[in-house]
Amino acid sequence: MAFFQYGQVEIEHLKKKDKKLGKAIEKIGMIEREVTVDVFAALIQSVLSQQISSKAAQTVGSRMYALLNNELTPQGIVNAGLDKIKECGMSVRKAGYIVGIAEAALAGVIDFNKLHTLTDEEIVKKLIALNGVGVWTAEMLLIFSLGRPNVVSYGDLAIRRGMTNLYGLTALPKEKFEGYRKRYSPYGSVASLYLWALSVM
Repeated sequence: MAFFQYGQVEIEHLKKKDKKLGKAIEKIGMIEREVTVDVFAALIQSVLSQQISSKAAQTVGSRMYALLNNELTPQGIVNAGLDKIKECGMSVRKAGYIVGIAEAALAGVIDFNKLHTLTDEEIVKKLIALNGVGVWTAEMLLIFSLGRPNVVSYGDLAIRRGMTNLYGLTALPKEKFEGYRKRYSPYGSVASLYLWALSVM
């Protein structure tokens, strides 16, 4: 099991840059968030989880893993075909997205093994060209699969809620969000971990 990697360097930087966030970090302590190192598998799991409860996503995911002999690969998905993927418990549209992503991987439209060599912006651009993948999904992959250090997603409602809770705001216009995002740089992903925790406090 792998976790998002960070330590004292990132924590000290954020504490220095933002006193309120620093206090929250001290109160919460270290956060362990699991990462899925296989980017293709992480993307399929992410698409599969869209707009359904985490319990439902777990059930559908388990069925899909069983169908594919516990290995999420492009070839395995294409071999199984649309109908069998759909029978795992998802809509035709979602099954179509998953098969489409697998076909794009096999055709070399996206080389998932080389994504780590690209910049964050290049990765997002490539991924959102796939049907069923939006900016938020791509940004979550940057953090929880590729381990990128500086991602704070404006499209993530919980992150925005964490910010409003932390700073006692009633509104969070995009310019204000961007100001905080710049303040956390180059360790925005670590700030994101704490903002998620603060969104439920």
